[in-house]
Amino acid sequence: QVQVVETGGGLVQPGGSLRLSCAASGSIDSINAMGWARQAPGKQREFVAVITSGGSTNYAASVKGRFTISRDNAKNTVYLQMNSLKPEDTAVYYCNVQVRTKTYWGQGTQVTVSS
Repeated sequence: QVQVVETGGGLVQPGGSLRLSCAASGSIDSINAMGWARQAPGKQREFVAVITSGGSTNYAASVKGRFTISRDNAKNTVYLQMNSLKPEDTAVYYCNVQVRTKTYWGQGTQVTVSS
């Protein structure tokens, strides 16, 4: 079994920054891709960013240039640095981790951007 836990959410003013972390633990031999998705109230969950085991990254158009995804393979951890936050970034942010052919999700962490 694999556990995925996100931390780092909170309330921030527009234009501010937050850093999310996500740690995977349990029956892990190797992790492939790690990524982030988000779900705003009344909307479907949407892709935010992904990073492969080799370090290649991809971003949603709405966050490109403002968010940066990175990972620490030794710690089985992925990060999401979020800068220049906007009210429309308000959502529950979910981490996902691909171990072999399975994808595991965390419980989510709330990010609220408001003055």
